[in-house]
Amino acid sequence: MTRARTLLLTGLGALTLGLAACGEEQSERDAARDPLGPASTSGADAGDGGSTPEGEDPTKAEASDQLKRGEVKTVASGIEVPWDIAFLPDGEPLVSERDRGQIVSLPTDGSKPTVIDVKGVSAAGEGGLLGIAVSPDYEQDRTVFAYLTSQSDNRIVAIDTRTKAQKPILTGLAKNTFHNGGALEFGPDGKLYAGVGDAGASGSAQDRSSRNGKILRIDPDGGVPAGNPIDGSPVWSLGHRNVQGLAWDGDDRLWASEFGQNDVDEVNLIAAGKNYGWPDVEGDGDTQGGKYTSPVATWSPTATSSPSGAAIVGDELYVSALAGRTLWQIALDGTKAGEPKSLFPEKYGRIRAVATAPDGTIWFSTSNTDGRGDPADDDDKIFKLGV
Repeated sequence: MTRARTLLLTGLGALTLGLAACGEEQSERDAARDPLGPASTSGADAGDGGSTPEGEDPTKAEASDQLKRGEVKTVASGIEVPWDIAFLPDGEPLVSERDRGQIVSLPTDGSKPTVIDVKGVSAAGEGGLLGIAVSPDYEQDRTVFAYLTSQSDNRIVAIDTRTKAQKPILTGLAKNTFHNGGALEFGPDGKLYAGVGDAGASGSAQDRSSRNGKILRIDPDGGVPAGNPIDGSPVWSLGHRNVQGLAWDGDDRLWASEFGQNDVDEVNLIAAGKNYGWPDVEGDGDTQGGKYTSPVATWSPTATSSPSGAAIVGDELYVSALAGRTLWQIALDGTKAGEPKSLFPEKYGRIRAVATAPDGTIWFSTSNTDGRGDPADDDDKIFKLGV
């Protein structure tokens, strides 16, 4: 069954699109799109005050668009299964729609958004159009990268936003109904990092010849950069179950969020060549005499968290939670992480994408139309949080 939806852009100009909802268990995308009349919305939603300094009123709107710490504003609604958020150099946001296989822009100048149909997306289960990343040289090459599930594999493609030409740069990653990974981010070194799930074959995470169950580091053309820990291999770290969030701090340290199975969900501090234990251990990795690297933060799996996206502003790491239906805030102190703090639990439903905007706000998306949530008529939504 499909539901017509209208994409509403708050404070960014208005566009109307008809969107069809697809469940997580649905094996094929519903490609129907119904043109609707123009619509817009405005206003801000206050969070639960979890990150608001004492004595500050997060519901009090300012004359400018600047948000107070802890204030949450709705940016867009009516998006179908948003998976990732990225920003162009001019600050224009891009959102990937998992099941529809499209990248949608949310213009800041009121102009009509651009929709890029990504070729070859085969959405089923947790697969589809997943992570997106903007080229560090975008002003010259106008290229956006996407991690997607095709009929035969998971792969990374480069898309020229001028011509819409699409070029695969890394193919042959094993796919499955579950554990496709999908995180995709450029590092401070200009290299492209990807979180690749074990695709349901847990043994691949410890197999150094396999690219599944790993974090990969590649050149923008798909080549293997110098400095990777395994000569000639894109593998940067191993022993991962399903990494869906990557973020760098101000000292160029890489942090990753990871789905556990029976014991714990994790945040890991990633270093080249390190082994993070899956499937031999979950959580503390010192049980093998230091063979495995322990996580820096954990939750009970599934119900408490099911962490997806990750983003950092200053010394705070934000991790989205799907089953946990919250946004986690974690204070970072060098290589150490504090106790995760839940922001507005249950207020917005399942939360998947989280990204740092150029203006220093945190943007996050719901994932209530993914077949596992309880969607409202205007789901899914994009929000921004003042930090």
